[in-house]
Amino acid sequence: MVKNSVKKFGYINTIEGYSYLLLLFVAMPMKYMFGFPIAVKIVGMIHGILFIIFCALLIKAWEDTKWSFSESLIFFIASLLPFGTFFTKSRIKTYE
Repeated sequence: MVKNSVKKFGYINTIEGYSYLLLLFVAMPMKYMFGFPIAVKIVGMIHGILFIIFCALLIKAWEDTKWSFSESLIFFIASLLPFGTFFTKSRIKTYE
């Protein structure tokens, strides 16, 4: 059970990280440089849904693994940084 929730969290961590990079480095330039605002609406909505799933799975993994509050906070703060989720991958792997 614990391994399963951590594995799901690891997957969504990666997917959410890629969606954040797409939003910042593809959709935003398409909006502001090329006048194509629909790109931000589409990618932003997908990223928002993935972020909500990320938060829910973080809470589930935190409960199952009994991570400390600071450990969970590190995962959450890392998700707010453009490349932060990729630096936490190895940390998540230690719990699988």
